[in-house]
Amino acid sequence: MRFSINIPNFGDFADTRTVARVAAAAEQEGWDALFLWDHVVHDKDTRRGQPFGDPWMLLTAAALATSTLKIGALVTAVPRRRPEHLARQVATLDALSGGRVIFGAGLGGPIEDEFGSFGEPTDPVVLAEHLDESLGLLDRYWSGSPVNHDGKHYQVRDVTLLPATVQQPRPPVWLAAVWPNRRPVRRAARWDGIAPLFKNATHGVVPAAEDVRDVVSYARKHGAGEKFEFVVGGRTPGDPARARDLIAPLAEAGATWWDERQLITTSDLDRLEPTLRRISQGPPRGVN
Repeated sequence: MRFSINIPNFGDFADTRTVARVAAAAEQEGWDALFLWDHVVHDKDTRRGQPFGDPWMLLTAAALATSTLKIGALVTAVPRRRPEHLARQVATLDALSGGRVIFGAGLGGPIEDEFGSFGEPTDPVVLAEHLDESLGLLDRYWSGSPVNHDGKHYQVRDVTLLPATVQQPRPPVWLAAVWPNRRPVRRAARWDGIAPLFKNATHGVVPAAEDVRDVVSYARKHGAGEKFEFVVGGRTPGDPARARDLIAPLAEAGATWWDERQLITTSDLDRLEPTLRRISQGPPRGVN
């Protein structure tokens, strides 16, 4: 099992220097990855007046402050972005980091805030169409080969985007899902991993092992291969033995990554000091 730190792109973490500090600390303490959120306003009424940072600038700072730490947005709101621009951002970051990018992708939300606030479509079906079509284009753009495409939402005429990503055939692509919704899990099974949330466990709450087992079983049934990653997360205590006791049943259920998160319902979510304190306690190694 591998271990990551998860932080939002607002509050204390809107600042590039702060994110670089978190990334350097995570690498030093033996964590495997740092993942950031990708939001513009997120829960607009609650977050009104808070600073937000652009995730790609924040991840650039993280890349420059580290040498081995995996980095990425968990998850990128793909339908808010033009696929050709997103392809260049990811390829540039992959080159800068020496091939350390993991590409997390999803619809993005809350939809009314993140899309409706700017006059963008808010129909989840339409956003899912954009997501699927964009993922196909990103896969082709990252190869460095010529692309021609005539789709429902995007058209491309003889375009080759260079350089290709350092990681080939592409950076790992992990898809978001909210279990027990089945369609996003079937989408994820076509790629490299899944980072599910659970309707009965809010962000930061450790999910039930039986729910993790159900996601793993369903994804395997629909094509997830041997190297497919199952990324689950929550808040664990700093005591390694207690943390291992919480995570071990999830590993047995099939989880391959543990993503350490603060509770979304507390003020610790977007504050530096609680995050650094948990990072310094180290990941709960020893979970197989």
